Amino acid sequence: MNFVSIDGVVQAPLSADEDRDGGFAQGGWVPPYSDDTVNEFMRKATVGAAGMLLGRRSYEILTAAWAHADDSEPAVAAMNRMPKYVVTSSAGDLEWQNSHRLDADLAPAVGDLKARTDGDLVVFGAATLIQGLAEHDLVDEYRLLLFPIVLGSGKRMFGDRGHPARFTLTDTVLSPSGVVILTYNRDTAA
Repeated sequence: MNFVSIDGVVQAPLSADEDRDGGFAQGGWVPPYSDDTVNEFMRKATVGAAGMLLGRRSYEILTAAWAHADDSEPAVAAMNRMPKYVVTSSAGDLEWQNSHRLDADLAPAVGDLKARTDGDLVVFGAATLIQGLAEHDLVDEYRLLLFPIVLGSGKRMFGDRGHPARFTLTDTVLSPSGVVILTYNRDTAA
């Protein structure tokens, strides 16, 4: 699941200082478009997930925001409860409860995780991780929240790497603020 601008930028969607890599100064572009439709979609996707698959940077951002947040909100309780699988080569501790390191080769580690997980593993953010998953043909579904903004520069969801794959559009929702929520499932007939 990813927040993406019309021109494909995924960098620093929630706050201005979230990710300034490359001099990115357009951070915090999602909140002005958050409405009940967007918030409800995110809540349902989070509560319904079997676990999160995260890159180290996304893990650190989410840990700071949600690890000690009020568990009375169902999405927060779900994030705190569910397993979090972090793809990292860093030796640092994973402090958020129920966090697990995946530091082996990406393709076999994620393939094994998918095989033994009952339900959806959701990826929030993690541009580098998404590109690696796509490169190894490990994506079964994309849930893209397309925001009506052009940012001009920043980290893109897809780089030059990848594995050709076909997807079928299975759901579209238009929010009042103009966010288009697109769900694409892997086309296994191709």
